[in-house]
Amino acid sequence: MLDQQTMEARLERCIGVEVGPQKGWDPVNQPMIRHWCDAMGDDNPLYTDPDFVADNGQAGGIAPPTMIQAWTMVGYSGKPPAGSVGLPDDEDNHFDLLTEGGFASVVAVNCDQEYFQAVQLGDDIHHTKMLESVSGHKQTALGEGYFTTELYRYFNQKNELVATMRFRLLRFKPPVQSGGDQ
Repeated sequence: MLDQQTMEARLERCIGVEVGPQKGWDPVNQPMIRHWCDAMGDDNPLYTDPDFVADNGQAGGIAPPTMIQAWTMVGYSGKPPAGSVGLPDDEDNHFDLLTEGGFASVVAVNCDQEYFQAVQLGDDIHHTKMLESVSGHKQTALGEGYFTTELYRYFNQKNELVATMRFRLLRFKPPVQSGGDQ
C-alpha cells in the first residue's frame, strides 16, 4: 500500500492529464432516445415525435441533453469500442492510485453538465476526460478520503464540443467496524 505522501505527490501529477478519446458504440439513434425518454418519464415530443419535429422547423431529431453520458458508456463488460483510449496502466491513473492507497470505496457526490449544441440523430459522440482536481485528505461521515473532480468533454464527429461534465467522487476508506455481534 502506498504511503499518503507518495500517493498525494503522484495524484498531483495526474491532474490535467487528458485521456481519450472514449468512443461510443453506436451513433445517436431514435431507439435509445425512446428508451431513455420512457425510463425518465420525459414526454417532450422534440425527442420522439418526427411529425412534431418537422412541424416546428427542426432539421432533424435531437437527443435529450442529459443523455450525453449514455452515448459513450462502456457497458457492463467494461470493454470500450475499438479506437477508444482508456486510463493508462501506469502512475497517471488516479483511480488505481487511490485504490492502491486503500481508498477503494466510491460514492458519487455530484455531476454538473453544460451543453453547447444539440446532439442530433446520427452524430457519433466521443469524449475525453481528465482529473481536474483532488482535495486534500478529508475525514467524512463515510470515512477518510479524497474528493476528485473529473472533467469530461464530449465531441461530435466533427470534433465540435457539444457538452462538458464535471463528475465529483469521494474515494474513501470506510471506518473499521468495532467487533461484536450485530
